[in-house]
Amino acid sequence: MPTFTCATCNKPFEVVQETLDKYPGWTPRFCIQHRKNASRGSFSSFSRHKGQPPPVPAAVEPPPATPGGPVVPRRLPPGYAAGSRTFGRGMPIKEVLTPDEALERYTGGPQTGVFTDGGCDPNPGPGGWAFVHVRDGEILHKAYGGDRDTTNNRMEMTAIIRALDYLPADSSATLYADSELCVKTLTEWAKGWKAKGWQRKGGAPIANLDLVMAAYEAKHDRPNVTITWLRGHDGSRWNEYADALATVGLRAEGSRKPPPKP
Repeated sequence: MPTFTCATCNKPFEVVQETLDKYPGWTPRFCIQHRKNASRGSFSSFSRHKGQPPPVPAAVEPPPATPGGPVVPRRLPPGYAAGSRTFGRGMPIKEVLTPDEALERYTGGPQTGVFTDGGCDPNPGPGGWAFVHVRDGEILHKAYGGDRDTTNNRMEMTAIIRALDYLPADSSATLYADSELCVKTLTEWAKGWKAKGWQRKGGAPIANLDLVMAAYEAKHDRPNVTITWLRGHDGSRWNEYADALATVGLRAEGSRKPPPKP
């Protein structure tokens, strides 16, 4: 197996080739022990404490949730990621909301369209995706799911694919995503990559190519669907709702441990 050196303890560690193949271009920087610690704090906050890691408040873990069931909110320390919402960099502790709480708290943003979101906890790690179709503030359809071993970008793109697959070929809806990377990939870059045989300039590999190809073809089959970037966590009601729904997907599916080997 390929061997890497941990940036924290300087000890060698191994990563199976199957995992590296799943995340093209990713170079592991931490061993398993220090990867968990790194996911709970930002490097900027580390440097401000004169080389000493800042104290990490304990996170209150909720009980397991079932699809469609209630999700108990929890408080997370700075530097900890949940869904696509990343805490840290001096930000105060925030709550991860349930879908119903998101509706109660937020009222801004577009009230018609398809809203997507996805993320991991930590990244890479277990993840969730979600989308919700809304017309004049009324939910027409929603869906969510998860993956036990994935990345933020894969969950963001998966949410877009599932939303496009749901929409009829003649739909003229607007699809909102808060991942600027995914939006630019599908609206600016993918056409040129396809023309070059699905390669970037200079022949560099495309990260998550399987999902990029699937999303681009799904969008091509729906020429009247507009994909638009929406700033995440900026008070948009249905972006917040999709984020909360993706967390439900993560806890209900992505956070389950794989079954033991026979």
